[in-house]
Amino acid sequence: MKIFKTVWVAFLFVLCATPAFAQKPVLTDEEEVSATVTKEIDDVFHAEDFLKKKNKKFPDIKGTMVIDIGVVQNGKVSSFFKVDSDIKNIDFINFMSDYILQHKFQFKLQKQQRYKIRYTATF
Repeated sequence: MKIFKTVWVAFLFVLCATPAFAQKPVLTDEEEVSATVTKEIDDVFHAEDFLKKKNKKFPDIKGTMVIDIGVVQNGKVSSFFKVDSDIKNIDFINFMSDYILQHKFQFKLQKQQRYKIRYTATF
């Protein structure tokens, strides 16, 4: 009977604790959202997975891109817009767009919130 109680208490603890750990923070301040997006995108562009794909498909690409990234309530990227770039390779720009649009940020926004963040990427 003692083992049953121990297992039951452990089960209840896991059941109650899991949602608290699994929830993403809800950001409300525009500057905080901008800083978080910038940091996460920096991390994405320096990640081994991204660098491997970029260097395999576009080893000679060098330059700077200024992009607008739209973020919606659940942390998904809603839009990617190239504002300016000295990189003219359309295939690379499409690769970047697809890569960023698949990203999901590690935070949420308040209901009906949307933000557009300007980011400068240098390759």
